[in-house]
Amino acid sequence: MLSRDEAYSLLKQHVPDPALQAHCIESEAVLRALAKNLGQDQELWGLTGLLHDLDYATTKDAPDQHGLEAAQMLEGKLPVEALDAIRSHNHEHTGFAPSSPLDFALRCGETVTGLIHTNALVRPARMEGMDAKSLKKKMKDKAFAASVSRETIGECQKLGLEQAEFFTIAIAAVAGVAGEVGLA
Repeated sequence: MLSRDEAYSLLKQHVPDPALQAHCIESEAVLRALAKNLGQDQELWGLTGLLHDLDYATTKDAPDQHGLEAAQMLEGKLPVEALDAIRSHNHEHTGFAPSSPLDFALRCGETVTGLIHTNALVRPARMEGMDAKSLKKKMKDKAFAASVSRETIGECQKLGLEQAEFFTIAIAAVAGVAGEVGLA
């Protein structure tokens, strides 16, 4: 399996957009926090979050390939369960259905970062003081971060997590990398 440094180098090489790099770093943080909470492999889950959009620059105009190409790029570098999660995070376009806890964690974990990041950008204190209750209000407002799939975020229940608990875990994780992703 890749080291975190090797994975980060791959990210920098294949993901030129700083905003997408920030999303991947936030996803890594959320996946690590979910793994810790659920008693899973934090390194494996974190690397899966970090590298899930590795192919986005080459597949943004071919959504049916997004995730599939990234998994192919990572063959032999990550275990099959990570590759399957990367394939299934874009299930709506690839048809590769999520089935494992890591699959669902990646789907809801990377999706919630869009809601958290957007919420932080409109708050004077950014991440400071953000809580599950305020994020739940934003989630109910369909016009806020409109491209964020509320249904996919709801897949946190497939991990045995209620929405408030999931939000609390994810907010704390993103707060931990706020300085790296422009949210401090």
